[in-house]
Amino acid sequence: MNYNPQKIEKKWQKIWEKTKIFKTPDKSKKPKFYCLDMFPYPSGGGLHVGHPRGYIATDIISHFKRFSGFNVLHPMGWDAFGLPAENYAVKTGIHPEISTRKNINRFKEQIKSIGLSYDWSREINTTDPQYYKWTQWIFLKLYKEGLAYEAISPINWCPSCKTGLANEEVVSGKCERCGTAVTKKDIRQWFLKITAYAERLLKDLEELDWPEKIITMQKNWIGRSEGADIKFPVFNSQFSIDVFTTRADTLFGATFLVLSPEHPLVGEITTPDKKAEVEKYQIEAKKKSDLERTDLAKEKTGVFTGSYAINPANNEKIPIWIADYVLASYSYGAIMAVPAHDQRDFEFAKKYNLPIKTVISSNFPRKDFPPLEKAYEGEGFLVDSREFTGKKSEKAKEEIIDWLSQKGLAKKAVNYKLRDWIFSRQRYWGEPIPLVFCPACQKRAKNPKNKKEFNNGELLNPGWIGLPEEDLPLKLPKVRCYQPTGTGESPLANIKKWVNAKCPKCGGPARRETNTMPQWAGSCWYYLRYIDPKNKKEIFEKEKEKYWLPVDLYIGGAEHAVLHLLYARFWHKFLYDQKIVSTKEPFIKLRNQGLILAADGQKMSKSRGNVVNPDEIIKKYGADTFRLYEMFMGYFEDYVNWDIKGIEGCSRFLKKVWRFVLANKENKIKKESIDNKKFLHKLIKKITEDIENLKFNTAISAFMEFLNKSEEKNGKISREFIEKFLILLSPFAPHISEELWSKLGEKKSIFKESWPKYDQKLIKEEVITLVIQVNGRVREKIEVESDISEEKAKELSFSREKVKKWIEGKGIKKIIFVPGKLINIVV
Repeated sequence: MNYNPQKIEKKWQKIWEKTKIFKTPDKSKKPKFYCLDMFPYPSGGGLHVGHPRGYIATDIISHFKRFSGFNVLHPMGWDAFGLPAENYAVKTGIHPEISTRKNINRFKEQIKSIGLSYDWSREINTTDPQYYKWTQWIFLKLYKEGLAYEAISPINWCPSCKTGLANEEVVSGKCERCGTAVTKKDIRQWFLKITAYAERLLKDLEELDWPEKIITMQKNWIGRSEGADIKFPVFNSQFSIDVFTTRADTLFGATFLVLSPEHPLVGEITTPDKKAEVEKYQIEAKKKSDLERTDLAKEKTGVFTGSYAINPANNEKIPIWIADYVLASYSYGAIMAVPAHDQRDFEFAKKYNLPIKTVISSNFPRKDFPPLEKAYEGEGFLVDSREFTGKKSEKAKEEIIDWLSQKGLAKKAVNYKLRDWIFSRQRYWGEPIPLVFCPACQKRAKNPKNKKEFNNGELLNPGWIGLPEEDLPLKLPKVRCYQPTGTGESPLANIKKWVNAKCPKCGGPARRETNTMPQWAGSCWYYLRYIDPKNKKEIFEKEKEKYWLPVDLYIGGAEHAVLHLLYARFWHKFLYDQKIVSTKEPFIKLRNQGLILAADGQKMSKSRGNVVNPDEIIKKYGADTFRLYEMFMGYFEDYVNWDIKGIEGCSRFLKKVWRFVLANKENKIKKESIDNKKFLHKLIKKITEDIENLKFNTAISAFMEFLNKSEEKNGKISREFIEKFLILLSPFAPHISEELWSKLGEKKSIFKESWPKYDQKLIKEEVITLVIQVNGRVREKIEVESDISEEKAKELSFSREKVKKWIEGKGIKKIIFVPGKLINIVV
């Protein structure tokens, strides 16, 4: 009987769905394992071959954990609100509600065709009112605690998407979604105070098993700095300017101040003769993105305000300038400029002929300093700094801060790069924000006598009243015209019948908030709803949450390192404070799959015409071959190129498995030879460890090598040998394994079996020290099995960090392998 993957795969997918074999019980005496994929937003193009790489990996792990006695939660859903779905609707002219539903059906059909073992009874959709009811509920909790506020603020504005963007959605000065250059625009927005959680978001990273690069990216985005807030009084004025600095030791070298063009004091301190010039500069600065303004390579520009400040260290008058390289969003939007010890300030001072005063020397007690070619930004000894002269930078910082603190001009401070999260979008396709504005309540909230009537959010935002829980969900109204307006208002603002409402607090006339939530809102907490997706009374049952949290393994793309992960951690910590969840962190272990690039090494995209559709591969070769190849291409976290030749190799392997099992199923051997046992137990150990370490490619390589050697045994293997082999293979290739299992006469599904255990005594063997050379020079030594193959030796050598740095970017001429001794890579 020939191997026919298309026939057997459809057969088993129907059986698995009918028997609900992968449905997860809520209550179990087994230990739990929560294995989560970053759920997709269902785009119009459907899946390409790069998308399922992570899904197949979590499926292998989920099968392995079930086999190993765990109660496994492995769910799937759809991140369907937001710009991607709406932009597709605008492009096609199909209403987002219709196009999103259609795209979800398409994605689901494709995912099911791969044979992934999701519990579809837990499927969620962020656009379902019964889902976003709880997104709105969480927002109202945040609002009630004063963590949401309204403000008119210069924000990132995408002229193409016609909406405001969070800082995290701007990449290299362009919209993360469409690539359009981002500008600045003053718009009324809602913000969430993520900054209130900055320290905890930073500190708790230490508890996580995440890739180091992701930890670093989160740390850098939060951007913690220790230093001091220093007051610079404005000369002949009642005003003073606050500056944050990490280098109080350079204070005596501050020769001018620079304010951002948006600083609130610019209008107050600018002298009449400078007013026109300053206002013109402010207008020009608004046209630039933050990235353009802070580009180190660009020429610095600025304008003198006509006013002066007093340096609190030496009482010298120093000029106050405005320049666009200072951002209003960082610290206080003002810097003390120390041109001798900061390169940006140095370039600015040189251009505008401002004083440059050296106050840090690397070789004290030198006093005569030649003209500087560039700023000295290191630490050293203080010079020309009064009583602090001669002291080391680190000690002087502390003493200068203490000295100014006694005068009320400084205090120790911690600053963060992290800004509050811009939470509203001027678009249609998103969760409605469950607030109404009531003029009557605005008056009462402003009166201190009525303070007890209002919660923190309502006092912080007078007039804005949260809907009561019984009025949730506030459903998105159905509209014909959903296209963005570009005016700063959402299309919802035009639906008067929906906008006009009754105030839930006083019963008076009110109007609804017409901005919608960003896409990130629904994905901040979706992993929690999988726990109890059908619950209509509460967000989830407490006992279920305590059983399932935290997520044990989370797999998804590294592109979400800042955005989604930071936002989800923030919401989770808030829910922890509210005693709604029982863990401080949502995702204990995170791993990122590498991108699958096109055969030409470029990222797959329709515009390049290099997208490979998984439907075509599955139709021709079958889902098991597709699954196997996706995992065999290279290390899971590495970028890999699609290569159709690799598909052919995996297809041949499965055909060989088919023939091998059927040819040996009638074998009468009851007792395995010691040699065969050792052979099998080595495989069990290898596959077990490789799955646990996400080394799927080397596991598949071991299967192939094992099968080749097994065929040489000419029928001298037992039924137990074949059964264990199939169980080990089934997480990778579930359909063929299930079919062959049934052909062995087994009545129960293979997925009801237990994972084989290896006997440590049987796999003990001699080890050798393999010497790894590059161009004849020893670069690494590793302990390996004495009979290691050349292929395995190459694989191990190329994976070693000490070897990588000598071979990366170089052509490999040849490899010399001396069995049992060494391998020499000639580059």
